[in-house]
Amino acid sequence: MIESYLGFSSDYIIIGLGAFCIVLLIILIVLIKKQSDMNKKLGAFLKGKDGKSLEDTLIHRLDQIDELRESNKNNEKNIEGIKKYQKLCFHKMGLEKYNALDELGGNLSFALALLNDNDDGFIVNVVHTREGCYTYMKELIDGNSVIGLADEEQKALDKALNEKSGSKNS
Repeated sequence: MIESYLGFSSDYIIIGLGAFCIVLLIILIVLIKKQSDMNKKLGAFLKGKDGKSLEDTLIHRLDQIDELRESNKNNEKNIEGIKKYQKLCFHKMGLEKYNALDELGGNLSFALALLNDNDDGFIVNVVHTREGCYTYMKELIDGNSVIGLADEEQKALDKALNEKSGSKNS
């Protein structure tokens, strides 16, 4: 009777519905397994804790995060202060050793240039002679001296000016 309306055997419908029920049964088993696994994980997470203690733990962790943010803000402020201070420190250096008197052996005299990031600083020239040791200092502003420089002092200054600055490269 159904065959006459559909144009095919009802056995195919029954087989199709049976296959559909088997697929649904497999899906149901997979979902039950996943739910069981999720319940185990949740049980392990909440084991020994009630809602209040879990809330206290979360509040404590959030307070720690706030403290870390504040500490990070202070560290960034301190680092900026250090960077500003570092620009004033002498960290470029040029040294030129020389022999002030040809009759004395060895390069016992020297010119030492010390500069900061702005190329401000000084040159110390130490001249060794038979009579003693004499020290001269010349101020440098923006890599230049108001007083004329000797050849050795200029070489020391050039070495210092060509030295790479740590803060300019970063």
